[in-house]
Amino acid sequence: MSSFTRACALSEVPAEGAVATVVDGEPVAVVRTGGRLYAIHDTCSHADVALSDGEVEHGEIECWLHGSRFDLRTGAPTGPPASMPVPVYPVAVDDAGDVLVDVDHPLDPATPAEPVEAR
Repeated sequence: MSSFTRACALSEVPAEGAVATVVDGEPVAVVRTGGRLYAIHDTCSHADVALSDGEVEHGEIECWLHGSRFDLRTGAPTGPPASMPVPVYPVAVDDAGDVLVDVDHPLDPATPAEPVEAR
């Protein structure tokens, strides 16, 4: 059973970038790139800093502090110095234009997240 919770309004998410939010006590970066939405834990696994402050490109988010990169579909690190993944969460957009995230059921890193079209 899914437990989607409102994270933010779709209008708050930049066309190419991330917005920081907290969902059920968990820091989450809601990311839009290429017209698609993703939700990823908003703390770098290498340094305790917000990923949402970093650059987003080519399906990855980069930590602004040391340059670690993470795949938005799996949370896997794609560039050092990070070596541990970060959780990725299911995301949806409701009819009111709100972004919903399910932090209670992180996605399996072996099964990449299906991106959600950002209307």
